[in-house]
Amino acid sequence: MTTTEAGATAPSERPLGGTGENVTHGYHKQKDEHLKRLRRIEGQIRGLQRMVDEDVYCIDILTQVSASTKALQSFALQLLEEHLRHCVADAAVKGGSEIDAKVEEATKAIGRLLRT
Repeated sequence: MTTTEAGATAPSERPLGGTGENVTHGYHKQKDEHLKRLRRIEGQIRGLQRMVDEDVYCIDILTQVSASTKALQSFALQLLEEHLRHCVADAAVKGGSEIDAKVEEATKAIGRLLRT
């Protein structure tokens, strides 16, 4: 298994069939809402670039960095909740070793979120 610089598993190497044609992810029902939210966050980041380009006061930029960071953290928390409710719960119903793997995967994701 390979990892990126941030320590995340590369998408092509996800355990337990985490990607694929017939896989339904926990966020699929809210996909449009998530994309809308991510576009809004993208706009915040572009706003930061514009602020730097326009030589805005440092503290004002830091305030916007904080808002963007909180928006990403909130998105991550919602995605994690959906993963637990869908993927981990599904593995629990199926039983076997898959539940242990899904719990470990979620635990590592939580660890990465806490380190940021």
